[in-house]
Order: sequence, then structure tokens, then C-alpha cells
Amino acid sequence: MTSVTLRRTLRSDDQAATPYLELPFNVSPADQSVEVVLSYDTSNAVIDLGCIGAVGWRGWSGGAKSRFVITATDASGGYLPGELEPGQWAVVLGLYKIPAIGVSVEVVINTPSTMPVEAEPSAPPALMGPRPSAIRDFPAPPGNRWYAGDFHAHTLHSDGSLSIRQLASSAVRAGLDFLAVTDHNTVSHHRHLPGVSVEYGISLLPGQEITTARGHANAYGSIPWVDFREHPQTWVDVVARNGGMLSLNHPVDGDCSWQWHLARKPTHAEIMHSSWQETPQDTSIWAWWNAWGTRTIPLGGSDFHKPNDGVEVGTPTTWVWAPDPGHDSILTAAIAGHTALSMGTAARGPVLVRVDDELIAIDADGAIFLDIDGRRRMVTSSLQPIKDTGHGPYRLEGPDRRILAISA
Repeated sequence: MTSVTLRRTLRSDDQAATPYLELPFNVSPADQSVEVVLSYDTSNAVIDLGCIGAVGWRGWSGGAKSRFVITATDASGGYLPGELEPGQWAVVLGLYKIPAIGVSVEVVINTPSTMPVEAEPSAPPALMGPRPSAIRDFPAPPGNRWYAGDFHAHTLHSDGSLSIRQLASSAVRAGLDFLAVTDHNTVSHHRHLPGVSVEYGISLLPGQEITTARGHANAYGSIPWVDFREHPQTWVDVVARNGGMLSLNHPVDGDCSWQWHLARKPTHAEIMHSSWQETPQDTSIWAWWNAWGTRTIPLGGSDFHKPNDGVEVGTPTTWVWAPDPGHDSILTAAIAGHTALSMGTAARGPVLVRVDDELIAIDADGAIFLDIDGRRRMVTSSLQPIKDTGHGPYRLEGPDRRILAISA
């Protein structure tokens, strides 16, 4: 066994020099596993953790883990299993928060690992029943149906607390037809999604939340890992080149707001986010959308991380009209802009959908319909068609000015 201990005192000038510090180490041809353990005073610093192999990126766990293991056949959540290519590797430290007085960091690298890869918790079989999308059966173009989903959720592969199976079970109980699993700066969860999708009867869309201190974005589709250390303009190009979909996440959200300038913008943005539940009358995202460009296609995401933190899977709900709820069908329809957002659950709450040149307010009797220019009209029935005025996007508000639903 070989054990190497690396010690550094990190200060503000280290953070100014690079947000991603690489600490090299060597892997020999005989090594069958590698274990990395990070230690520092977490009371006044936040340091993310990742790894580069001799021939490429091997994973990222951000601030969610202080230890990871990689073997030829298995790896800790956030990391990619596979042959341990001999040569120079590197531990990557993300210097997210470094105090002015500095912080002492210790990194221990063991080959082979002293402990096995952590096992993911199992989950009970989901109770299959009629989906709300079938029960509510909104008007849709011929040959299509509106399907209920959530474009933003996390698991143990980053900073979530549930396994993929546990998350899938929660999504089925919430009545969703599809769910995007968008762990931070990793694609380690992608290989598990097809099997769990079949097991739980729900379409699990592969995603990755590209996460930086200046804003987050979700990349969707069976595409390669996107390097979050590069400027976001490269994300736009890489995702498009690989046939995926890129969406800015919660662009107005405290210190996670979007700060990057882009000459070529992504096609989508997370216009409705679970943080709205705390301030349901906040129209800052509406102002951002108007300034950024209202041709941006809206998505909604719960940003679910763990139970009992006040966020439920599927709230808000993104409705997508498509021929079927399969992975490819949902992604193709979302790329085309066939979306509507509602702040209620999939099973209840007002929804505003589009069918051709007409908007239809559903279960919204007593709500207010508004266009982007502020023109208003009352909704007076549970299924009310409204002619498209050409002044979208549109929203439904409650009498107390809470935003209830959105359609582009």
C-alpha cells in the first residue's frame, strides 16, 4: 500500500490565482484503486473536491464529500469507474470560500483504497397508478399529450441525499411522467438512469448541472461531461454540437444568480424555480426574462436535494406536449419549446397551455391572465380559451399577485 499526504495552507491569493487548484500524484500500473480523503476546518471555509486521471476527467463531488474511491468497476457517487490509467493524476480543489486568515488543508491519497465504495441506499417499489397527466388530460395538438415533469433534481452523485432509486420513487409518487437528474459537474449518474427508468416506470432524463460561483446551467441529453472550468460560451457550443439542450438555472437567485455575459445565448432558461415558494409575488425573473430575451424557452425545476427541506419533487411542474413520455420524445419536444410551467403540483393547480394560436387557462377560475406588456383579463371558467395576442410570454396570477403559471 502507498499513502501520500499533501498539506497546503490556502489563502486569498491562491483563490485569486485560480479557482481550481490541482495537486498532482502518481498512479502505478499495479494500482487497482485510489482513495482520496480531504480534511480542513469547515467552519470558515468551503473547498470542493474533484479528480483528473492521467487521460482525462474522473469526477467531481463539490463540497458534498470529503472522501472518494475509484476502482475499475465501481466508484463513489460523482466519479467514473474504469481502468486506473498509470501516470500523473491530480486532486482538484475548488476554492469556493477561503477566509482572509487562510485555511490549512490536508489531502491523503491511498493506493489501494483502505475502504470500499459506499453502497447506494435501495428504495421500495413505486406504487404505480394513473398519472395526473392522464387524469387531467389537457387539450393538446392531435397525437400528443401534455406530460408532467421536473427538469432539476439531485442525488447522492452530488449534494443530494437520495439514491437514484429513491429519487425515482419520489417522482412517481408525485405523479411525474419524467424527471431530469442533474447532479453537479458530473455524469456519473447517467449510466444508472436507463435501468432505474424501466424499474420505476418513469423517464429519467440525463442531465448535469454545470456549476460555478458566477451562475449555474443545466445541460440535458446523453452528451459528454461539460467542463465547468471553461467559460460558459464553450458550454453553449459543446452542448449544441452534441445534440443536447442547455438551460440557465435560477438566473435570479441570490448569490447563485447568472452573472456571465454570453454573445451566443442558450435556448432555454429555468424561469420557474422552487425558490418562488418563499416569495411567490416576486417578479424579478419576469424582469430578467424581458431583458434577456423573451424568445428564451421556459423550463421549471424543483432543484430537489433532500426530503424535509421544504422542496418537493415536481414543484414547480414543467408540462411538455409530446407524442409519448419517453426520454427522446420529451427532450425533442422541450428543445422545440413545447413547454408550460405551473407552480402547483402535477395533480392540481392552475395551468396555462398553448394549442396552436390559442392559450387555454385550466383550473384557473378567478385568476388574472397577463401578457408581457401588463394587459390583464379575468379567467372566469375552469377551461377558458384565450386568443394569442402576440404579446407573450404570458402568465396567470392569483388575486394576491402570486404567479401561478406561465406559457411562452
